[in-house]
Amino acid sequence: MLLHWIWFAELKDISLMDKHRLLERFRDPEELFHSADSILAKYGIKDKDLHTAQQILQKCNKKGIKLLPIADTAYPPRLRNTSDAPLLLYYKGVLPDWERAPFIGVVGTRKASAYGLQIAHQMGKQIASCGGYVVSGGASGADTAAMQGALEAGYPVIGVLGCGVDVVYPRHNRRLFEQTVQNGCLLSEYPPEAESIPWHFPARNRIISGISNGVLVVEAPKKSGALITAQRALEQGRDVFVVPGNINTPTCEGSNALLQEGAIPALSGWDVVSIYEILYPDQVQKYTKMPLFAGESAPAKVAQTSALPGENLPEAEAFGKKPIDNKENSPYSVLENRHPALNEEEKTVLAQLNRQPQEPAELIAKLNWPSSKVLSILTMLAIKGLIYKHPGGRFSLK
Repeated sequence: MLLHWIWFAELKDISLMDKHRLLERFRDPEELFHSADSILAKYGIKDKDLHTAQQILQKCNKKGIKLLPIADTAYPPRLRNTSDAPLLLYYKGVLPDWERAPFIGVVGTRKASAYGLQIAHQMGKQIASCGGYVVSGGASGADTAAMQGALEAGYPVIGVLGCGVDVVYPRHNRRLFEQTVQNGCLLSEYPPEAESIPWHFPARNRIISGISNGVLVVEAPKKSGALITAQRALEQGRDVFVVPGNINTPTCEGSNALLQEGAIPALSGWDVVSIYEILYPDQVQKYTKMPLFAGESAPAKVAQTSALPGENLPEAEAFGKKPIDNKENSPYSVLENRHPALNEEEKTVLAQLNRQPQEPAELIAKLNWPSSKVLSILTMLAIKGLIYKHPGGRFSLK
């Protein structure tokens, strides 16, 4: 029953990770709830009061808020596969088909510059116009601009909140949230009437990246929630894209640093969405002219060609790479016979890879190392040019 899922999610006695472990032992929270007190005590559960859960469920029914347990088939599958996925999501609006199209998290600073706001709006509109779904946090600044751009393109938007889905924060986004509910959905792991608290937002960021195939950082200073989202994306094996920013602008320092660390540069929405064209050939489409500015209407779609993506192209070009001239003498090329220095851990991970793309989870299981450690090493090997990161976060030897 939903009542027991609410009770389980709201338990304060045990951690989220312990709750996930319990779900591996019990069929569902209702079975756990009806277990003997001695069994509950063994797992540190002291609270069997359903009063709070009943109040939350009544508020949901009154306000038209729906509940989505992690066991539900409509729960976002990418998010479910993360180690700290929320046990229960609350939402308003209509859930999308999570497997139909690429979902792109678009994030940036609340204090975006005029350039950042324009680019966030442009990117949101272009990503949607190319068939992607924009996922963002509904915060002031870049988040708001990206969501508005996507809505203007006529595509649903997913807003992930750090408060209850019935709470409007920031207040000036009331209209935006109403439009999102009408053309997509608002999601939160927090129950109705839960206020926005500072530590809710870093937790919220893992949901943005967990839902998404990749995350685009539009503009972010050195200390920014957008960088936290990018870090969570890397830990979850997601692609990270960055819009290059003015090197003399403080609000671009963090995002530009991501580019130096190996993030994928994005100069248009198509740069982001095209990465997933092979995964969603019937959904992802390029336009003859990308919408550039706020208010510009979306142009007509280009007819799909019958050729497969990358067909009849040289191998490097088919994967979006372009050969460089005179690479034997280039100080920027990494040749098979001239590898950069590797430490022992990097060599160990490299030895597990071949030319067949592998999921990071496979490597983590083989090595029995912490996921954050393996993902960090994979990122460094990609930066050094020894491995290739495929759409969806898989890796292979170059």
